[in-house]
Amino acid sequence: MQQEQSLNLNLSQHLVMSMKLQQAIQILQLSAQDLKAEIEKEYMENPALEMEYSDGVTASQGEVLRAENVAALAEYLEGDGNVSTGGFYERDNMLESNASVDITLERELLEQAEFACASDEELAVATFIIGSIDDWGYLTLTTAEIAAAMQVTEERVEQVLHIVQGFEPVGVGARNLAECLRLQAQSQGIYDGLVAAIIDKHLEAVAEARVKEIAASEGCKPAEVQLAVDIVRKLDPKPGSAYSSETANYITPDVVVEKMPQGYQVNLNDTYIPQLKISPMYKQAEDYDQETQKYISKRLNAATWLINSIEQRRSTIKKVVEEILRVQQDFLAQGMKKLHPLTMKDVAEAIGVHESTVSRAVANKYVELPGGVIALRKFFTANLAKNDEGEDFIAGQAKAVIKELIEGENPQKPLSDQKLCELLKARKMTLSRRTVMKYREALGYPSSVKRKRY
Repeated sequence: MQQEQSLNLNLSQHLVMSMKLQQAIQILQLSAQDLKAEIEKEYMENPALEMEYSDGVTASQGEVLRAENVAALAEYLEGDGNVSTGGFYERDNMLESNASVDITLERELLEQAEFACASDEELAVATFIIGSIDDWGYLTLTTAEIAAAMQVTEERVEQVLHIVQGFEPVGVGARNLAECLRLQAQSQGIYDGLVAAIIDKHLEAVAEARVKEIAASEGCKPAEVQLAVDIVRKLDPKPGSAYSSETANYITPDVVVEKMPQGYQVNLNDTYIPQLKISPMYKQAEDYDQETQKYISKRLNAATWLINSIEQRRSTIKKVVEEILRVQQDFLAQGMKKLHPLTMKDVAEAIGVHESTVSRAVANKYVELPGGVIALRKFFTANLAKNDEGEDFIAGQAKAVIKELIEGENPQKPLSDQKLCELLKARKMTLSRRTVMKYREALGYPSSVKRKRY
């Protein structure tokens, strides 16, 4: 019996740490604007927090909450919600103007996870998976990496991933395009015959409109293939993009880099983000009964962990940006043409963190440089090849050449991806056709078949 209790305790402790880790991870990947919204949300939910703006105005729930009603508040929040507040739980209305927050893909998925997951452990794994899904709806980590981070089996991760892949929007959580389209086709009951074959085997051929080749492979008529392709094209290759705002928004840089006499100085642009601190009233819990003390302790722990996570976020982002600038001195002086090859793994090793930490630290964040504002992810490019002088060609340079070639092509005889490969190779840039296709699509250019003008 004692051994069983010890096992349950260990599992409980592991789960608590996992949930706290999740919060820290989520805080790290938030942009400054999203962090502001998250802080205000946490303030509204945790009465142990006080919030202070840069203008000196302090939002203190202790000021509107009489000490003698703390026990009643604990009963209300920990109970079924049916206890009348009687006026003792009136929140400061100073945040009402900021209460409306756009629904993000992550928030939408987390709300579904709350209902779909059968246990706390399942919810913890689902939360980690959701935090690893990009803006397009694709899973960015392998199941093995998730299993290692969460200290569960890969089989367990697969089970929970299957649950997440059942959420709306359909296709979310896929690990590649084929899986994304497959999930949608299965949901619509059309994953069969030619449609299934095209998704599983012929997506590359579809991208290049090689209809006759697909027909010969599947032993059917080109017209039948074209019909199936039309059906597949109606599926959404980026299910998460629906949650991105189509309206033009001003970019608020998360980091500001200033050129000083001694070099470049990195500062986090968080002056407009409210600062959190613990309400003094909740530091004195000895006057309350045991249940109320337990409630207060729980709220204090949550508040302390949140404050520490925010500070850790500041420290990590600053270290990442400082290492990027150390490597990219030539870029700062001469622009994009002097951007050196740099991977997230390089930065992670230099500052002593995991590669995924760097990925989250730069996600959805922008830096203001003396020459303008740029997304932090722009600094990470792939080393593609070397010319005779040993100069590295990076993804940004390759995309620039692809753009130049397409804009200068004959619209009646547009350049195929294979032809682009050959022209790039002539410039000492050796890329696979698949890579060229990826960069072309990233630049917003359709295939040569679609670009052709008659």
